Amino acid sequence: MTRRLKVSRRSHVPPFAVMEVLAEANRLRDAGASVLNLCAGEPATGASDVVRRRAIEVLESGDVGYTEALGVPALRREIAAHYGRWYDLEVDPARIAVTTGSSGGFLLAFLAAFDVGDRVALARPGYPAYKNILSALGCEVVELDCGPDSRYQPTVSHLMEAYYGGGLDGLVLASPANPTGTMIRPDELAAVATWCADHDVRLISDEIYHGIVYDDAATSRPAPPGHARGGSPTAARYVPDGAVVVSSFSKFWAMTGWRLGWLVLPDELVGPVGALAGNVALSPPALAQHAGVAAFTSDGYLAAEENVARYAASRELVLSRLDDLGWTRVAPADGAFYVYADVSGDGMDSVTWCARLLAEAGVALTPGTDFDAVHGRDWVRLSFAAAPTTVADAVERIVAWRRTLTP
Repeated sequence: MTRRLKVSRRSHVPPFAVMEVLAEANRLRDAGASVLNLCAGEPATGASDVVRRRAIEVLESGDVGYTEALGVPALRREIAAHYGRWYDLEVDPARIAVTTGSSGGFLLAFLAAFDVGDRVALARPGYPAYKNILSALGCEVVELDCGPDSRYQPTVSHLMEAYYGGGLDGLVLASPANPTGTMIRPDELAAVATWCADHDVRLISDEIYHGIVYDDAATSRPAPPGHARGGSPTAARYVPDGAVVVSSFSKFWAMTGWRLGWLVLPDELVGPVGALAGNVALSPPALAQHAGVAAFTSDGYLAAEENVARYAASRELVLSRLDDLGWTRVAPADGAFYVYADVSGDGMDSVTWCARLLAEAGVALTPGTDFDAVHGRDWVRLSFAAAPTTVADAVERIVAWRRTLTP
């Protein structure tokens, strides 16, 4: 009997190339090879002691049952207060939705804001999950080819071209961005946000790397006393009644596996997101929520800022070796913990380049094809979120390996 059970068309999204790199890196490590992993955007330190201590207290109390669909009130209040500390912005805790990581936040935001067939724009290169989730939900993805002229960020000119080329219902913007690390300047964000509001285009602002910015970045701002840098301005300031802000505990607070994020929602989306959240996951992870409150203490902020200082040192090390690495075209690494570089001068596409680097030098980087289906075969992403010694050793290996490529 012939089986006629189908697999949905919506599930036909490409896998991450980085996962294939990670699998091969793990296979080589298991076989006894020395492998340095700079392909994952995951802080090496993990959650701070203050967060982990709070988690232990919660576990011992047994308070890890279901929570409200939009998150425990104490955490929602702390997140709202965070916007006052970093951005001098008053946010009603009722507009905060705690989510299962930023990934869960994107899913809820896209479900609440867009219908099947809606056209949603995003920058290319960019984080591939935006495109893949939107496509799986039946949206039409409009890729904006954002290159060095706009510092790899979308502009009003990009939006106008897309808008008059078939209409536009949404824009996903990320600052600092993955894979480039570039940040949008305040005046540019204000212009984009205003244009979106004037044209009824829903702005979804990915701000998960806020706080991870560097002193020479044009958009950084002074830190409030005792707290970390806010980094790029939040879209919640420019379109408080229309934009959706997506953020996370995974990057600045290094809580990747805790799966904890949040949304700042306009009033009209609070109810729909709450209904969707209750149906999709009942509630975000309870233990992570209760422990996450501690991230907003002075100790929590300071521990995270110590991580940023380590990233800054690793970033400086990589940027100081660009000539030795042979990387003449590099995206401005304003924030996050990535260097996005053109390796086409070595005579290989990025997939081959990364495969050979891993096999011959034991260093794992991510090919740009994950982030850009058009130009990505020329580019690679290096993550300096690993321990500084690991980053330094990896750079030495790459430099030495490239010498073997020279005739």
